[in-house]
Amino acid sequence: MQNLFGGIYKNKTVLVTGHTGFKGSWLCFWLKAMGANVVGYSLEAPTKPSHSELLHLDISSVFGDIRDLERLNQTFQIHMPDVVFHLAAQPLVRLSYENPIETYETNVMGTLKVLEACKNAQVRAIVNITSDKAYENQEWVWGYRENDPMGGYDPYSASKGCADLLASSYRNSYFSPKEYKHTHNTLLATCRAGNVIGGGDWAKDRLMSDIMLCVSQGKKVRIRNPHATRPWQHVLEPLSGYLQIGQKLLEGRVEFGEAWNFGPSDEGSITVEEVLQHTKKQWDKIEYEIVHDPKGVHEANLLKLDCSKAHTRLKWSDVWDSNITFEKTVQWYKSFYEEHQKVSTLEDLEMYVADAKMQKKEWTK
Repeated sequence: MQNLFGGIYKNKTVLVTGHTGFKGSWLCFWLKAMGANVVGYSLEAPTKPSHSELLHLDISSVFGDIRDLERLNQTFQIHMPDVVFHLAAQPLVRLSYENPIETYETNVMGTLKVLEACKNAQVRAIVNITSDKAYENQEWVWGYRENDPMGGYDPYSASKGCADLLASSYRNSYFSPKEYKHTHNTLLATCRAGNVIGGGDWAKDRLMSDIMLCVSQGKKVRIRNPHATRPWQHVLEPLSGYLQIGQKLLEGRVEFGEAWNFGPSDEGSITVEEVLQHTKKQWDKIEYEIVHDPKGVHEANLLKLDCSKAHTRLKWSDVWDSNITFEKTVQWYKSFYEEHQKVSTLEDLEMYVADAKMQKKEWTK
C-alpha cells in the first residue's frame, strides 16, 4: 500500500479538513495505510453512527471550525503540513435551503480561511475539493468540462461555485504557476466530483444513506425524484484522483495546478430508480415508495462530468463499474447491520487497490 502514488505519501504530513465526514474519513484511512502522518481538522462527527469513529483512526485530530482563522493558523503552524486536502463543507443541497447563511459562510468564507492558513504556513500542495454542482447546470446531455462556467441554482451549488472561483483567484494572486519557486513554493489544484457512495455515510438526504437507514429500521425509503440522473461512483474513485493530483503537486509539477473533474464512465450515470433496483438485488429487504412533493425545493434532474482531461493527462479512470460499486456499498451496510456493526472499510480498500493493480492504473505503478 505504501508504494501507491509513487510512495509520495509515506512519512509526509497531510492535513485533511473535514476528516470526520464521509469522504474525509475514507481519505484519512487510505493515507494512514500509505504511511502518512495524518492531521484532521474538523467539527465533531456530523452523524451517529460515524464512519470516522468506527475506524478508530490513529491520527492527530483537531476539532475546530474552518471559519476560525486563529485556530486554523495555530493548527497549521504546529503541524506544518506538506499537503492539505480541503474537504470540510456544508455538503447538503436541501439543508442549504434551510440554512443558506451557514452554507455560504462555511463553504466560501471557510475555504477562504483555509487558503489563508495554507499561505501563512507556506504549504507546498493544496487540493481544494468542490463539487460537480459548482457548474452552471444547463441540464444538457453531455458532461461539463473544467473550463465551463461556474454557477449554481441552490445555495449549496452556488456556494461551491464561489469556492471554486475563490481558489482560482488565490492561484492567480498568490500561487501563480509562473512565479512558482520564485516568489512562492505552493501549487493549488481544485477537484470536482459528485454523487459519491460507499459504506459509512449516514448523512441525511443522501440517497444511499437514506436507503440503508430505512432498511435498518424496517421502513420503506421515500423517493422524491426517481428519474433524476447522476454519475454514481464509489468514494474510492474520486479519492484516487485527489491523491494522484496531490502526488503531482508534491512533485512540483506546475502544470497540474488546475481544475480537475473526477467521475465515472457513462454507464455510471443512471437514474435514482435504477439505483434502487441495483441495491434491491443486493439486499432484498430494501423497500421503497415514490412520493411527489409539489412544494419540494428545486433539485437538478441531469448532471454529469466530462473527465477527458483526467483520462488523458493523468491516465486516471474509474476502477469499479456501477454493478460492483452498488454491490460493495450495499454489502458494507448489510455487514454493519447484520453482523454486529462489522466495518468492511479495509476489505473494500484492499479489493479496490488489487483491482486497480490488475487494470494497471497509473497510480499503482
